[in-house]
Amino acid sequence: MITDRIKELQELCKTRGIEGKPTHFSLDYHTSALEQFSSLPHAEKLARAMAFATQNMDVFAYEGDRLGGRIYYNHEAQPERWCPELNCDTDAKAEFLKLYPEAEELWKYQLIGGTAKGHITWFFDKILTHGTEGFKKKFSDALAYAKDDEAKDFYQGVIIMLDALQAYNDKHIEVYEKLGNTELAERMKKVPRYPAETFREAVQAFFMQHIVVMRENPFGGNGPGRLDYYLWPYLERDIKAGRCTLEEAKEIIDELFLRIDERLYRAERWVEAVVVGGTYPNGSSAVNPLTYIMIESIMDLNILHPSIYVRLPENPPKELLDLSARFMISGNNRAQILYDPAVIGSLVKQGHPYRDAVEYACGGCMEVGIQGMTSDFLFIGWQNTAKMLELMITGGICLTTGNRVNAFLADKSLAAYSDFESFYNDFIAEAKRLTTIYLKEQDVFSEHAEKNRPSYLISSMIDDCLARGRNMHAGGAKYHDYGGNHLALPNVADGLYAIKYAVFDKKICTADELISALKANFEGYEKLQAKLKEIPKFGMDNEEADDLANRVMNDFADMYLSYRTRWGGTGKPVILTFVWAPSAARILGATADGRPAHSTVAQGVTPASSSMKCGITAAVNSCAKIPFEKLSGGASTMWDFDSSIANEEIVRAVLLSFMENGGQIFQGNTTPLEDLIDAKTHPEKYEHLMVRVGGYSARFTRLEPSLQDEVIARIRHKG
Repeated sequence: MITDRIKELQELCKTRGIEGKPTHFSLDYHTSALEQFSSLPHAEKLARAMAFATQNMDVFAYEGDRLGGRIYYNHEAQPERWCPELNCDTDAKAEFLKLYPEAEELWKYQLIGGTAKGHITWFFDKILTHGTEGFKKKFSDALAYAKDDEAKDFYQGVIIMLDALQAYNDKHIEVYEKLGNTELAERMKKVPRYPAETFREAVQAFFMQHIVVMRENPFGGNGPGRLDYYLWPYLERDIKAGRCTLEEAKEIIDELFLRIDERLYRAERWVEAVVVGGTYPNGSSAVNPLTYIMIESIMDLNILHPSIYVRLPENPPKELLDLSARFMISGNNRAQILYDPAVIGSLVKQGHPYRDAVEYACGGCMEVGIQGMTSDFLFIGWQNTAKMLELMITGGICLTTGNRVNAFLADKSLAAYSDFESFYNDFIAEAKRLTTIYLKEQDVFSEHAEKNRPSYLISSMIDDCLARGRNMHAGGAKYHDYGGNHLALPNVADGLYAIKYAVFDKKICTADELISALKANFEGYEKLQAKLKEIPKFGMDNEEADDLANRVMNDFADMYLSYRTRWGGTGKPVILTFVWAPSAARILGATADGRPAHSTVAQGVTPASSSMKCGITAAVNSCAKIPFEKLSGGASTMWDFDSSIANEEIVRAVLLSFMENGGQIFQGNTTPLEDLIDAKTHPEKYEHLMVRVGGYSARFTRLEPSLQDEVIARIRHKG
């Protein structure tokens, strides 16, 4: 339940979020770099410009606030001149094209992706624990004994940004005093300058640093991570001392979440994730009262931001399991459940110490990163693996354009192969070549980020930047990994099994006949199409089809895991579909498993909707056979339930089965299909309807029509 004050505040936050406020951060950042700081050394120039823009942000304050701080991203004033040193992506792209001129064609056909910044968590608790003054002293001490000039530049940049964070905080104090809000003014005099002692102080210190970090690194997917884990000790002490009750803590969290939603109200695809529950380093459950409060808060408020994801520890408390099922049913399609034994086990299997692996969190969609230990290329983008298979079958001819894709070097068609193994091995070799090019692209962009996007404040809260004297892209982060997505792997598995079964094993058709049928989009080949559709698929609990799916996902995972980044990290498979199903479908021709051109692709590692003909139990069983232990960046699944069975008992049973079979990440929709169809025609009736798109949730009526259609077209499991 929410209090009357929170109900009133919710309407105010919605209005403010829709309207926004004019801001000038980018204008100040670029103009100051071009003018007052232009003569400074490069590293100091970047720090001073960022600090100037931070300190110069406007204060948006209201009399009834109990939490200080607001920023808005809409109505941003843009500079007339952009400082080229602050736009590192342009130079990085030009350099990459010099190394790989074929990249333009590879991008066009979705064979490699671009570079997405963000999807990171950091140890915000360092400022809660030390205060900006105590934290700054650590960097001042390090500066006195810096090992080289680069370390000096880094430490100095952090100090400059910590001062800017404090200066921006202090601008609020006078404003709140004039408003008569002396209680909040006094709190902001203490935190974040000094260590937080109470729960209210910890929440205030968290939120102020979060605001400034998100201005320094304004990318979707940057999120708080384990918020309940790091705030609980403060609340626990307050409860024991009689300073705060759980009911009061709920109102504090409600206001915090409303403030985050206010800032991001118009940002539909923006994701800042709070990951609750989980496990302590000693292996015991870290679930605490704040875990429940945060889940209940987002359900009660029915807002889009932040995203609340649940980490279920081994043998989760019944109360949390029940609440998770209720969240899936009544949470307006915003729930995402992660199972610790599967996710932690994958991280440990891939070489992370258990002590680090247990800290995992999602900064945004569902990418698995270790809180406060990684750089921010954890979810760089996607490759259309179904398109790769199409080109492998045709010898490099795109079925949608009829053109030869010259950058695809495997130019033999399926007809040139006498056995499936040779075809498969050549396909995997070409896919690995393309994936390696894509990961090399990230090395180039990381090198430019190191120099021109030092991210001093967030880097200060990432291990081991302080010890190494380097920002997160200069080798400071403990793990410099790149997380990328091989999209449509279930579709690739279905297509490959169809080729093996129909062309090589059962001789249903020749390779030439299959290629002709695909080029014709099965017009005139309807009988062959029907036979291809009858072939077993991944998702039917068929041993041979599932074994090949396991092999496919193993081999594609190894393409990432075998790569070593410029600072010794690895590639990490991050498998989800996000908003890309329609984009991938638009460029796809007909597929070997009998699907017509432009059919939508599967969600994450979930079997394709058209392949799940044997019920959800068979689909979960098939999914359990894939190598989750290799999918250390996270493997998303999507289980949409027909409204006829969308109750807590059934959802809890399916969730338990999924976990017991080794699944990592569970999400889905429960909205009646007829409501989604009606919402397309009468959007005004469904303003608050949210759907799980894949890795994030969004207001259904604000999705582009192709995404609405993709959500509607998914299978609704009925039992």
